[in-house]
Amino acid sequence: MTSFLKMHGLGNDFAIFDGRVFPVPLMPAMARAIADRKRGIGCDQVIVMEKGRNGAAAFMRIFNCDGSEVESCGNAARCVAWLLMAEHETGRLEIATAGGLLSCSRTDNGDVTVDMGVPKLDWREIPMAQAVDTANFAIPVSGFGQDYLNTAAAVSMGNPHCVLFVDDPDSAPVAELGAAIEHHPWFPYRTNVEFAGVRGQDRLRMRVWERGAGITQACGSGACAAAVAASLRGMLPRKVTVTLDGGDLEIEWRETDGHVLMTGPTRFSFAGEADLQALAAGS
Repeated sequence: MTSFLKMHGLGNDFAIFDGRVFPVPLMPAMARAIADRKRGIGCDQVIVMEKGRNGAAAFMRIFNCDGSEVESCGNAARCVAWLLMAEHETGRLEIATAGGLLSCSRTDNGDVTVDMGVPKLDWREIPMAQAVDTANFAIPVSGFGQDYLNTAAAVSMGNPHCVLFVDDPDSAPVAELGAAIEHHPWFPYRTNVEFAGVRGQDRLRMRVWERGAGITQACGSGACAAAVAASLRGMLPRKVTVTLDGGDLEIEWRETDGHVLMTGPTRFSFAGEADLQALAAGS
């Protein structure tokens, strides 16, 4: 049996395995079985903490519920940082990911801030298959109104994002259009899709279609991408509150060094044990 912890950040939930001492050799089929909400543990993403290198407290591997391994997850980083800071009795540490090194710190009220680094804005870095003005472009998708498709922006926060600015994110076709854009040929590694609308001088409402996971309650890197895109267009200042289905994240695109800081809560749900081989065999 293999121990795990279940946590969530604003409803974006994770099964977290500690592979720092005894490796957890996760394959796509096993990740899908773990994430299955009827036959497995049930989660948006499966997280494996591995031994850290070059000063990082751990290396964080991230598997979406479809089994695909991805580069970054802001909400998961907050949860893993919370666990590691409690373990090391510190208020600050670094987590390594395939998308880069993340500096994490605990706030006075117990929330966690993650320095998500400098956003990548060049179309080749996101990456995209062709040259566009990533701050403002139209993406061709048949069957949907141009009001949605003419408002796109693309940002990489260690993983790719396509942000659509819409009047009402709550009525936007998140599932249908999100799935279409995730697999659009302009995004060779697929993309996360955010539907965002301005709700005040420093507030953004956002819903998200996550690459490999579908609609989730929150996406930390997506909130960062939407905040950066809104600032680039002059719609909002560099420090905003992003309201997601699961709650609020505070996002600051720091002017001094261009880093994006994400602050929000983490919650522990439960601990358990799972027979990973049995889960994979029964999937």
